[in-house]
Amino acid sequence: MEIKILGTGCSGCKALYAAVEAVLKENNICADLKKEEDIVEILKYGVMSLPAIVIDGKVAVQGRKLTKDEIVKILKK
Repeated sequence: MEIKILGTGCSGCKALYAAVEAVLKENNICADLKKEEDIVEILKYGVMSLPAIVIDGKVAVQGRKLTKDEIVKILKK
C-alpha cells in the first residue's frame, strides 16, 4: 500500500502525517508513507482543501482532521 499525505507543510499537514505514521506502527500495517508538498503535484490529484490522504493513487479524504480511529477505518477499506 502506498500512502501520500498531501500538504504544503502546515501544522495540520504535519499532524496528519504523524498520526498516520503512528497508526501504521501501532497496527503493524505495512505501507510506503510519503509526504507530497509540491503544489504542482498536489493539484494533479484535484484536491480542493488540505491536508489530504491518497491511498494507492486515490484520494481517500481531504481537508479535515482525523482521529486515529478514523485513520484506521480509512486504511482498512
